[in-house]
Amino acid sequence: MNAVRVVVADDHQVIRTGYAALLDTQPDFTVVGTASDGGEAVRICRELSPDVVLMDVRMPGTDGIEATRQLVDGASGGPRILILTTFDLDEYVYDALRAGASGFLLKDVTAEQLFDAVRVIAAGEALLAPTVTRRLISEFTRLRPEPATPPSAALATLTPRETQVLRLVAEGLSNPEVAARLVVTEETVKTHVSRVLNKLGLRDRTQAVVAAYESGLVVPRFRDPG
Repeated sequence: MNAVRVVVADDHQVIRTGYAALLDTQPDFTVVGTASDGGEAVRICRELSPDVVLMDVRMPGTDGIEATRQLVDGASGGPRILILTTFDLDEYVYDALRAGASGFLLKDVTAEQLFDAVRVIAAGEALLAPTVTRRLISEFTRLRPEPATPPSAALATLTPRETQVLRLVAEGLSNPEVAARLVVTEETVKTHVSRVLNKLGLRDRTQAVVAAYESGLVVPRFRDPG
């Protein structure tokens, strides 16, 4: 199995070199480059084609959100982006997820959590636990209170069961929870989720959650009281 190729983008040299050094201790990772801003990250990624990018949100010049937007190309193109942030699900992280990031990671994580996160992202999974998904939904209702747009034509291609699964995923349920709710196997849920992603041209369930709310398929049932 080939090593996961990683690029680390952060404007703080200590953080950048620290992450790179940590990742290089793992036999299944290879740090192929580092970048001090979003523009440099985009250039390096287009030259070296990494599998995963650890992307800081706030960087001078081209920030992590715009860099993510430039690197994510369609449903399968480009590297998978793991957002690094100091603040848990702030507005910048939400915008980065909308731009195509596959997950986020707080900068104070342990080395093992960092390694696990990179492996999860590299495997094509979304780094959003159900509890995080629920907080993302809450953040969505607070930051994007305007009326939702009509559901896209792509949503019309989903079967009733696929639509039902998408609704439950968007509400923050894990695959086992969806399986229990629908009285089916977890493997069946995984199949439905894969079909939903393929039909909607999405990279992972993170994007499915955002798409479900932005399309109006699912309407937030709560708002931030502030």
